[in-house]
Amino acid sequence: MTETVVQTVGLMRRVESGTAMATIVNGIDLTVNKGEFLAITGPSGSGKSSLLYLIGLLDAPTEGEIFICGQPTSAMSDSERSDMRLSKLGFVFQFHFLLPEFSALENVLLPMRTLGELSETEMREKGTKLLTSLGLGDQVSRKPSQLSGGQRQRVAIARALANDPAIIVADEPTGNLDTVSTNQVFEIMREVANSGRTVIVVTHDVGLAARADRRVNVVDGKIAGIYLNEAAQKVPVKEPQ
Repeated sequence: MTETVVQTVGLMRRVESGTAMATIVNGIDLTVNKGEFLAITGPSGSGKSSLLYLIGLLDAPTEGEIFICGQPTSAMSDSERSDMRLSKLGFVFQFHFLLPEFSALENVLLPMRTLGELSETEMREKGTKLLTSLGLGDQVSRKPSQLSGGQRQRVAIARALANDPAIIVADEPTGNLDTVSTNQVFEIMREVANSGRTVIVVTHDVGLAARADRRVNVVDGKIAGIYLNEAAQKVPVKEPQ
């Protein structure tokens, strides 16, 4: 049976624009299932990132409802929204936002320390395992300035996975990367979805979006089309050696 992890109902987001109100997300109904890799595309200014920020509970809708793992969120307090972001959602952005004075491992530990469910030893073991699974086992002690752009983004992905979130939301995660690193990041996103997590990625690259299970095209704040990517193959995830 298919399990719905994200559902938006009549989602609206309006912001002030000069003396008028601009509608940047306009009545979007969307359902995303467990283990689905969903790409959101659209022209610049279409509202695709605004939709992602609403799904990630980083912004609040003007109207409508967002269900995360079956739980309505529109009436939540700021602290309740923060708790849900910490436990249910992982975030990857175009810029990695790693703390420059911390090592790769210490950056990955940050969300685990905030959640506070594991001992220091357990957190370090888990963080090291995550980094190793992303090909960074020999980089755990290095600071961001000592890593390549692709390596920094993989650390950011490890940080996003640190609290075992049900949902990963990523806003143009390959926007600053070269072709090789871009392919690596999308392969990782594919594997994360194969492992049972829901992955929602905003990208301007339709070719990369074709690797997702579905593509949602947003124009003028509305869904202009939803496309099933039949060529996207779900394959078993290999355990890291």
